[in-house]
Amino acid sequence: MKKFLATAALSALVALPVGAQDAPTADTVLATVNGTDITLGHLIAMQQMLPPQYQELPDNVLFDGLLEQLVQQQILADVADDEMTARMELGLANERRAFLAAMLLDQIGMADLPEEEVQAEYDAQYGSAGSVTEFNASHILVETEEEAQALIAELGEGADFAELAQERSIGPSGPNGGQLGWFTAGMMVPTFEEAVFALSVGEVSAPVETQFGWHVILLNDTRDQAPPALEEVRAELEDGLRRARVDAAITELSEAAAVERPELDIDPSVIRNLDLITN
Repeated sequence: MKKFLATAALSALVALPVGAQDAPTADTVLATVNGTDITLGHLIAMQQMLPPQYQELPDNVLFDGLLEQLVQQQILADVADDEMTARMELGLANERRAFLAAMLLDQIGMADLPEEEVQAEYDAQYGSAGSVTEFNASHILVETEEEAQALIAELGEGADFAELAQERSIGPSGPNGGQLGWFTAGMMVPTFEEAVFALSVGEVSAPVETQFGWHVILLNDTRDQAPPALEEVRAELEDGLRRARVDAAITELSEAAAVERPELDIDPSVIRNLDLITN
């Protein structure tokens, strides 16, 4: 029956000569279920709410699939509406509230961002920032200071740092020769960073203790990293500005709203009492 309804609706559309068909509008009826019309507008609104992975489906697949889903939902909703319970009415109220709130926040957050606003945010975050020094280091992590001192002695005799790291390090970077890659200040624990910052390129540190154990550190290289260009961080800046818009709107609207919270002595566990909304 469900497939018949969808097929009949589509057949009615294509049966007319091309010249006799009016251009479709949001009010174009695609199916009628128990007297309730399902329109092209319903289909478009549903398509807009789909997750990104479904948006990539071919249009004909989306059209047929969404129409069939709406038909099925209407059939089920008609039955459920005749058996409406307090729990269902409360759920509908919550769904309506959440939908309207989400639509408003989306409207606020996704409104056009003036270019000058993006530029001002970039200037505020990066305009006065100078270049940042990045460090590239490797380390060997062992359990005791004596082990660390023994490693330093072997390195002094010409042992290869990466090979020792692979053989002796108990840290996750050991199999990779102890390489930590590039990092800046604030990314490592303070004691480790202090030791790295005191090294010259190619120099090996004295044993360094952290909460993870004892480290022997090799500074591989340093470089100065200039602030990113606007286009490199545009998406990040725009996301931040949109979040700030939404937060400001929530604060402003909340302050203007008349919210009353009566003082009640209620056991929070009552939130799990389904008997209160079952009838």
